[in-house]
Amino acid sequence: MASLLEMKEIFRNADAVCFDVDSTVIREEGIDELAKFCGVGDAVAEMTRRAMGGTVTFKAALTARLGLIRPSYEQVQKLISDNPPQLTPGIRELVSRLHQRGVQVFLVSGGFQSIVEHVASQLNIPTANVFANRLKFYFNGEYAGFDETQPTAESGGKGKVITQLKEQFHFQKVVMIGDGATDMEACPPADCFIGFGGNVIRKQVKEKAKWYITHFDELLKELEER
Repeated sequence: MASLLEMKEIFRNADAVCFDVDSTVIREEGIDELAKFCGVGDAVAEMTRRAMGGTVTFKAALTARLGLIRPSYEQVQKLISDNPPQLTPGIRELVSRLHQRGVQVFLVSGGFQSIVEHVASQLNIPTANVFANRLKFYFNGEYAGFDETQPTAESGGKGKVITQLKEQFHFQKVVMIGDGATDMEACPPADCFIGFGGNVIRKQVKEKAKWYITHFDELLKELEER
């Protein structure tokens, strides 16, 4: 297992940095915001708590929550326009600095493609670098399920995405940053995991992550060390 010093070295020399989105890059949990917007906030928040506790599989929790919300295409678009996701302080500067250094930045999320792509556009991250779940709609815009073939629809999906990126781009050092257990589980194949507690602190992640931060300024300072 890498020491904290070794992890900092990996981060400073990373080929790619993968960020979780909900409660990491943005302040909210996208699915909970969508549920509130569709009038089923409390019921879905309770399901989210159970899912975070690891008592049900990610796919089962996602299926159940979306079955309750049943968001239409119009509702998703209206959520983005009326209540756009709030970027976490410091993320814009950190992503910009990584880009300046020639580091590839990816958003790897259990959230929804349309919301995550909106976030990516705010950070100048290309759409091709977004991995998230895709909602499906009928021709009339009604909810028709989600694309179950996406790796992010399953437990362990973030690790699968990182393996895929390593194979495709021959990255030597990949860093995963996130607030949740699904982010921590992606290391390995990620070479380093940085736990983030700036928006919400997950006890399990705080206790187990060797490198745990509460503000992205801490990572910006690391990059300035060189």
